[in-house]
Amino acid sequence: MTDSIKVTVRVPATSANLGPGFDTLGLALALYDEVEASLFTPEGGPDALGVGIGISGEGAGELDDGEGHLIVRTMRTAFDRMGVPQPRGIRLNCLNRIPHARGLGSSSAAICAGILAARALAGTPYSAVPGQDGTPVTHSGDAPEFTDGDVFALATEIEGHPDNVAPCLAGGLTVAWTDQSGTPHMLKLVPHADIRPVAIVPRHRLSTEVARGLLPESVPHADASANAGRAALLVAALTARPERELLLAATEDRLHQDYRAPAMPQTADLVQRLRGIGVPTVVSGAGPTILAFSTVDTQDLIAPEVGTDWLIQPLDVETRGARVVSPETR
Repeated sequence: MTDSIKVTVRVPATSANLGPGFDTLGLALALYDEVEASLFTPEGGPDALGVGIGISGEGAGELDDGEGHLIVRTMRTAFDRMGVPQPRGIRLNCLNRIPHARGLGSSSAAICAGILAARALAGTPYSAVPGQDGTPVTHSGDAPEFTDGDVFALATEIEGHPDNVAPCLAGGLTVAWTDQSGTPHMLKLVPHADIRPVAIVPRHRLSTEVARGLLPESVPHADASANAGRAALLVAALTARPERELLLAATEDRLHQDYRAPAMPQTADLVQRLRGIGVPTVVSGAGPTILAFSTVDTQDLIAPEVGTDWLIQPLDVETRGARVVSPETR
């Protein structure tokens, strides 16, 4: 086996929904996974596949270490979508800091990392598997253009909805939506400098599928109307008026958090208690992590209410989003 190309991609954690912005609002957080991806030609002839994956941090000893790994599957889908030859050998070194199945966008981060790594690798020459006659099948590096919009569309397609992949790719606060043709769109906004997110992370996990399965197919019109108003207020509070009273009112939700509460009673209880003492608090994504917006007059209220069963992790807003940080050839 010989390595040909190596790139490193850095992708941030995200918090989706932010309370009332169900499947629409997302925030990028300064907590990162790093993925080093390289390609090689495996021994064994034209039908040989080779995957080597090293994982440290979250998911070590648990995640698939072969073709079933989400980043590998995403990279192969991206190579096909770009119309470049499929490399037979992929090697990954993953440093995972984003908690898994906690509502902080770990799967979206993996998907974005896979697409960006594939795009970076497709833009450089590499040797694919030898053909039947032993002559290497090569890729010249002249890949079709794959724009940032293409990356976002493919990430949304793989993830199923755009609310996590949008902030992961763009950074900052994002509003995401899908038009009538099914094309996803996003608008990036800059949060106010005083916004101080605090992730409150439990030990236990909850799958997004379980959480989403608890949602009803319809909701009362009054609840939908209330959420529309709160989501609009939340955008204003996060970007221009990060005041405690506005943030507390803006983070009210009637569309998903109460319906999901039976699957995460500890989360639901802590959200209620924190909000009860005036801390703007929401369920992060599908949970069970909680996201609080700390202000000058609430920063000392969180820890005593939370106790020792949760990890309290103040995080900056990540403003740049996912990016390739070190393309290298070897």
